[in-house]
Amino acid sequence: MDFSKIKSVYFIGIGGIGMSALARYFKAMGYAVSGYDRSPTLLTGEMEKEGIQICFEDKVELITTDFKNQVSTLIVYTPAVSSKHLQLSYFKESLFAVKKRSEVLGLLTYQKKGICVAGTHGKTTVSTMIAYLLKESAVDCSAFLGGVSQNYKTNLLLAEASDYVVLEADEYDRSFLRLKPYLALITSTDADHLDIYGDDSHVKESFCEFAALVKPGGILLSKQGIDLTFKVSDEVKHWHYSLDNSSADFYAENLQLLDGLYQFDLHTPQRLIKNIKVGIPGLVNVENAVGACTAAHLVGVADEEIRASLPQFKGVRRRFDYRIKRNDLVLIDDYAHHPEEIKATVKSVRALYPNKKLTGVFQPHLFSRTNDFHREFAQSLGLLDELILLDIYPAREEPIPGVNAQMILNLAQLPVKILSTKKELINNIKQLKPEVLLMMGAGDIDKEIDKVVEELK
Repeated sequence: MDFSKIKSVYFIGIGGIGMSALARYFKAMGYAVSGYDRSPTLLTGEMEKEGIQICFEDKVELITTDFKNQVSTLIVYTPAVSSKHLQLSYFKESLFAVKKRSEVLGLLTYQKKGICVAGTHGKTTVSTMIAYLLKESAVDCSAFLGGVSQNYKTNLLLAEASDYVVLEADEYDRSFLRLKPYLALITSTDADHLDIYGDDSHVKESFCEFAALVKPGGILLSKQGIDLTFKVSDEVKHWHYSLDNSSADFYAENLQLLDGLYQFDLHTPQRLIKNIKVGIPGLVNVENAVGACTAAHLVGVADEEIRASLPQFKGVRRRFDYRIKRNDLVLIDDYAHHPEEIKATVKSVRALYPNKKLTGVFQPHLFSRTNDFHREFAQSLGLLDELILLDIYPAREEPIPGVNAQMILNLAQLPVKILSTKKELINNIKQLKPEVLLMMGAGDIDKEIDKVVEELK
């Protein structure tokens, strides 16, 4: 599309983490930016302070005059928004240029060297870690992140000269098939979003299609053990990474836990990069670091730059995020919302606190995901000592008859398990007297976490 005619950009679903990064980008590029979201959040508040006007009611009359010119206004929307959305319907019927977020990001990857991180879990931490490693090196990058970087306090990074742009390649709605990566990194291909794909085979098929999009002369980097045959051209180099599998091209050796943080040597085909310390806790983040350090290494970040900067990486808001850290109580906030993510997070916490009682609070995300994976959720949550389960957060979905959080609770093999409302949550937590409290979910549980932190501090 011809961006020379565009003067203003309106975002429907502007408060989404990916949408907000794109909105901030257009604002930084000098465009007028406004948008709609369902409810105010910390992120929408930050954007409003940056001069982005946001409305929280789906009314056409709330769209200001600056954004009603079909020639000079671009409309960007997230597929999570209902097709019945009044503002979206108005723009479509009035023949505005209406694009999905993935289409706009795709245009950027055609123009730049896109480092695109895909996977049903791990992609936010890995992409943010890669962006940090590049940003702190001579290579530099721009980045559209799927979480708020704790180092930079934003989800958008801009570079004046670097041709690299780091972004999440989201499999939902097959969005990542709009991209044209220079380097594609695939962390995992577990079944998810079966409301879109139907079954696991179609999920995997879509990841194979994504891998085939790498530009000639580019790089495919996939985790060792992903049971897929990626078909890439002879002009694309395919590397494998792993936490500890020595058959991979890149893997961790000499793993040590030092003062609650892990250190390792990165085995590469050429040499060992010794004494890399991960700045954030959890074994799951060692695997993330191996992937991120490998990607950084492959695009020219020096060994010493990796070794110097990674210990200073502070993580991502709501990813293994310590909110309370005392001798008598630890509270960790995590975005985990898929059974495999929950399993990895719980195991990582257990490794750090092997002698403490581990209490989990989980808010299931989506009726369809709960319906598809309630058995797997019960199994992963069964690794806890105690469970408090909240009601399902519906997000974009209408309820499915007979699908509820009780389905998970019934199957969870735990001596202590409670189904709780948000209103009862703080009292239920206090009654259990937790030692290590892990709060997980991708819905609005973050608002409850703030209340729990305030109460328990």
